[in-house]
Amino acid sequence: MSETTHYRTCPLCEAMCGLEVTVENDRVTRIRPDDDDVWSKGYICPKGTTLGYMHEDPDRLRAPVVKRDGEFVEVSWDEALRVAHDKIRGVIDTHGMDALAIYYGNPIAHNISLAKYVAPLTAMSGITVGYSAGTVDQWPKNVSAALMFGGMWTIPTVDLDRADFVMMIGANPHASQGSLLAAPDVCGRLREIGRRGGKVVVVDPRRTGTVKYADEWLPIRPGTDAALLMAMVNVLFEENLVSLAHLEAKVNGLDDVEKLCKPFTPEFVAATCAVPADRIRLLARELAAAERGAVYGRIGTCNQEFGTLASWLVDVLNVLTGNLDREGGSMFANPIAWSITMLPNPEYTDGFEFGRWKSRVRGAPEVFGQFPVSCMAEEIATPGKGQLKGLLTIAGNPAISAPDAGKLHDALPMLDCLISVDNWINETSTHADVILPGMSALEIPHYDDIIWSWAVGSAGNYSPPVFPDTDRPQEWQILLMLAGFCMGQSPDEIDVDGLDDLFFHGLVDALTQMPGFALEGRDAREIIPECREEGGPLRILDFQIRTGPFGDHFGAKPDGLTLADFEAAPHGIHMGPMIPRLAEVLKTPSGKVELAPPYITADLGRLQKRVGRKESDLLLVSRRHVRSNNSWMHNVPSLVSGRDRCTLLVHPDDASRCGVRDGAKAEVRSEAGVIVVPVEVSDEMTPGVVSLPHGWGHDRPGIRVAVAREHPGVNNNLLAPGTFVDEISGNQAVNGIPVVIRAA
Repeated sequence: MSETTHYRTCPLCEAMCGLEVTVENDRVTRIRPDDDDVWSKGYICPKGTTLGYMHEDPDRLRAPVVKRDGEFVEVSWDEALRVAHDKIRGVIDTHGMDALAIYYGNPIAHNISLAKYVAPLTAMSGITVGYSAGTVDQWPKNVSAALMFGGMWTIPTVDLDRADFVMMIGANPHASQGSLLAAPDVCGRLREIGRRGGKVVVVDPRRTGTVKYADEWLPIRPGTDAALLMAMVNVLFEENLVSLAHLEAKVNGLDDVEKLCKPFTPEFVAATCAVPADRIRLLARELAAAERGAVYGRIGTCNQEFGTLASWLVDVLNVLTGNLDREGGSMFANPIAWSITMLPNPEYTDGFEFGRWKSRVRGAPEVFGQFPVSCMAEEIATPGKGQLKGLLTIAGNPAISAPDAGKLHDALPMLDCLISVDNWINETSTHADVILPGMSALEIPHYDDIIWSWAVGSAGNYSPPVFPDTDRPQEWQILLMLAGFCMGQSPDEIDVDGLDDLFFHGLVDALTQMPGFALEGRDAREIIPECREEGGPLRILDFQIRTGPFGDHFGAKPDGLTLADFEAAPHGIHMGPMIPRLAEVLKTPSGKVELAPPYITADLGRLQKRVGRKESDLLLVSRRHVRSNNSWMHNVPSLVSGRDRCTLLVHPDDASRCGVRDGAKAEVRSEAGVIVVPVEVSDEMTPGVVSLPHGWGHDRPGIRVAVAREHPGVNNNLLAPGTFVDEISGNQAVNGIPVVIRAA
C-alpha cells in the first residue's frame, strides 16, 4: 500500500497543535508538526507524536467486555448493551433514579462525540446526580465567571501576543501547554514578551519550567494566592492607581471592593504569603503601569482552600487596571463555532444560586448541580435512603483522580451497577460490570469544541478520521443508548437516530427563539432541512459554524463559513486575533460586570482568619510533567521512559531537617493517608513546600495497562483529604495539604 499523509489536530490538550500523520500499510509510521497549520505553525510537544502508539496500543479495548465471575470477557456489542441495560434498569426499578449517578472525565472536552452528547445524555436520562473532574480543577473559576459576567464559561484569557506585562499565578504552561488559555507554544510567546521589552512574573511555590521563559520567579506559600491578590487590590486603591478606563460605566461594586480590601495590606499578608510587603506593592504598581497588562491564574489558583476568592481576584485586578476586554489584556475569545456548553442554562434565568440542595451524607452544598467528587465514595458506602447504587463513568478515572482515592477504590465494588465508557481497563473501570469502548483519536473526526472559547485567536481546524471504523458505535451513539436505557427503552427498541433527531431538532427550535441568536425569529422547520444530511456530531458542528460569528447564517451571509469550508482547508482557517466583545458576552441581570458578588465577598472573613493561622511545617502541592496528561498517558513507553518522574521534590533545607536524602525513599503522611515515594532533593522547591505529581499510582490489581504497571508511581490523591475543599465552590483542595515526611 502506498504511503499517505493526513493532517490532524492533536486532541490531547488545549494547545490544539496541527499534526502531519504519515500512514503506510494501515500503520502510523511518523507524526511530526504541520508547518502549514494556521494555528500552531509547526509547534508540537512530545505527547502529540504518540497518537499512533495510542491507536495501536495492545491494551486498548476494541470490543466491549463484561464481568463474569470476577473476570472480564469480550462479548458482542448486542450482549454488552443488553447487560448494561439490565444493570441500569435494575438500579432504577429497585432504588429509583436518584440511586444512579454519572461521572464526567476531562477527556470529554477533547472528543467531538462526548463533548456534544453529554448534554443530551444528562437531559434525556433523567439522572440528576452528577460528579466531574471539574470539581478538582476549575469549579472556582466557573463560580466567579458566572457571578461576575453571567455565564459559568464566560472566562476571559490573556492576550499573550499583544501584552507587555503578564503575571502568571498558579499556572505552569511549560507542562500543561496552557489551561483556559488556548495558544500553541505559550512559553515561546512568553519569551517574546521579554524580547519586545515587556515583563513576565511567575508566582508559584515551585520554580517550574515556565520560569525559564519569565523575567522573575516569585515564590509563594501554597493556598495564599487570594491573600496576595487582595493585598495588590489594596495597593491599587491606597495609591490611587485604579483606572477603569473604558470600563468606567460597565462595572458595579467598585466602592464595595475598596472597602473590603482595606484590612488586606501588604504588611498584613506578607508573612502568610512568604512574599515581602515591598514586593507586593511593586507588583501592583507594575501591573497598573503596564500599557497592556494582565493577570493570568490557573489550576493552582482553583484547587486550593480559597480557590473562588483567588479566581475572582484575578479578574478584579484586570478590571481595576482597565485591562479587561482590552488588546494585550484579558479578553474574551470569539470562537468560529460556539459550544453547547456556552448556551444559557434555563435553571439560572433569574441569576445564579448555589446550595439549593445538599449531599446526603456530608451535607455538602451543590454548586452547578454537583458536589465535591470526594462525596461519591461516602454516598456509595453509606447505607440508607438515597444511597448511590449505580454509576456511569464517561471517559474518567476517579479512582486515581479523586481526593481520598483510597476510599473510592474501596467503595466502587459495593455498587450494584458500574458502566464505564472507556478505552482501557484502568483503576476505575476494573470495577465495572460492563466497559463500552470508544474509538481511538485517529478513528474519529475531530474539531475542538469548548476549548476555542478561551483561544487567543479566532481559528478552527477540522480533521477527518485517519482510520475510519464504521463497524462499531461511536461514543455519541453509546451515550444516546445509555440515555435510552434510563428512559426505559430496551436495546431492541432504541432508535439512536431518532433520539439524535429529537435532540437536534429541539436545539434548533430553542435557538431560533433565543434573543440575540443568529437565527432569532426564523422558522426551525425551514432551517432543519438545510442542515447537514447525516446526523451525529458533524451535523451539530456544521450548525455551530454556520450560526457563529463568521458563519453563513443559513443564507443571511452568503460568503460565511460552513463545515465544508474546513473540510476543504486541511491546515485550518484563521479569522484573526482577539477583539473587544464585553458588551456581547456580558449576561448578568444588571448588564454590568459585578465586581463584588456577595456570595464571593462573604468568604473574605474566612480568608482574613487564614492570614493569622498557625501553619504546618510542610505543605504538599501537586505538579504535572510535559510528558503526562493526568492519568491517561502513562501507558505510552516513550512518555514514561528514562528517570523516574514520580518523585517527592524536597528543598535541601527541608530534606536535612526531616532526615531524608536524594534517591532514598520517604514516608509521606497526611490526615488522609500515607505513601512511600522516592525523594528528589531540589532547590526548585521553596522551603516548607514539597511536591508530588498527580495521575500516578498504577499498582492496583486488575488493571490492564502493562506499561503503566511497570512504572506505577504513587497516587498523591491518597494524601488528599476529601473534606479539604474551597467552601463556596465545593472544589477539592489538592494543593496546600499539611504533611509530615520522614525516611522510609
